Amino acid sequence: MRPATLLILLLVLGAEPAYPDSTVLPMRERAAVIDRILDDRVRTVLPGIMRRSGIDMWVLISREYNEDPVLKTFLPATWQSARRRTILLIHDPGEGQDLETLAIARYDVGTTFTKSWDKEEHGDQWQRLAELIAERDPDTIGINYSEDFALADGVSHTEFRLFRDALPTELGARIVPAEKLAIGWLETRSELEMTIYPQIVRIAHEILAEGLSETVIQPGVTTTNDVAWWYRERIGALKLSAWFHPSVSIQRADQEALDFKSQIAKHHEDEVIRPGDLLHVDLGITYLRLNTDTQQHAYVLRPGETAVPEDLANAFERGNRLQDILTGNFVAGRSGNEILAASLKQAEKEGIVASIYTHPIGYHGHAAGPTIGLWDQQGGVPGRGDYPLYPNTAHSIELYAESSVPSWGKSVRIKLEEDAFFDGEKTWYINGRQREVFPIPRQPALQ
Repeated sequence: MRPATLLILLLVLGAEPAYPDSTVLPMRERAAVIDRILDDRVRTVLPGIMRRSGIDMWVLISREYNEDPVLKTFLPATWQSARRRTILLIHDPGEGQDLETLAIARYDVGTTFTKSWDKEEHGDQWQRLAELIAERDPDTIGINYSEDFALADGVSHTEFRLFRDALPTELGARIVPAEKLAIGWLETRSELEMTIYPQIVRIAHEILAEGLSETVIQPGVTTTNDVAWWYRERIGALKLSAWFHPSVSIQRADQEALDFKSQIAKHHEDEVIRPGDLLHVDLGITYLRLNTDTQQHAYVLRPGETAVPEDLANAFERGNRLQDILTGNFVAGRSGNEILAASLKQAEKEGIVASIYTHPIGYHGHAAGPTIGLWDQQGGVPGRGDYPLYPNTAHSIELYAESSVPSWGKSVRIKLEEDAFFDGEKTWYINGRQREVFPIPRQPALQ
């Protein structure tokens, strides 16, 4: 068996990898996995989402380099963009029948979408699209436009106008926003994806942990930007992508207390890392079209210290407790705003100073689905926060718990983010979560 083939099997079967380098597939094998996942999702996920949304025909339209973000998730791994004008038509003939997936384009689009337009035979592309729609006589024609969700607002003004003009009046009256269908497709994770996702998050965890160690950090010399750029280099060396620039920031005893807005502004400032610093990293990678988003902490031991100070460890435990409060309020059908309000109320009752700004994760870093707070909108988020929580969705559990640290004479914010999966009944962390602050060095020198 070829080594690359074995790697694919290891991923699909959920085998335990030893280290990131051993789990990252070559490009050709990645493409095979991506295409297999896409074909599986169209077969196992999409029919249920279409019926849940009440849309029996979905039309996605894009021109090259101005792609609808949803259409890009339907492209095969060897396509970097749409070609010329690419139109995909998905038709649900009804319960018990397979979806019909057509490409009104010059080419088949992967193995999923069959070429259904030949310019020399059929003439105008828009006319051919109108013919195909009329032949199927759908009740509703979903198009991706939305006021609240950018990811579901992918049809351009020109493409929408040309599409509407191509349809007879009767069919044009059946056009509806495909917002719920687009979000449902993007947010729902398949069984096959959830076999692979834990390995992707594990890779991110291992990269993050290595950067927060004596392997990378020499106190008094290494700066926060040194570490951030080390992450970029490490991610690049593994032939992965960082979907945002990593940030490394510091809280320390002699530092002026800052509000959260000011702390965000300082994320990319360059500071020398010193003993006694509480480090915070925010890092996300993209692999096999799925994203991760993680925030964790490390503490740089002072001379003579052999463990993280107890009051910092206690503050971290309160961060874990806030995570538990939030995920305990994950109930199918609740809106993001309802989950936020219930969680903040419970945190206040337990004496935790909390801020929650959790978002879905998947095809995008800040992905489709319910927004559960923003750092500057703790009273709820109109629109995106009103969207309900559905089963089989992944979320970045992002928040902070602020606690008094007596040895510092002030409060610290434990800012955590871990990727989790909601199966409809319970929430579990895709590759676990940080349960204690990393000490640097991990094994302190003998005293």
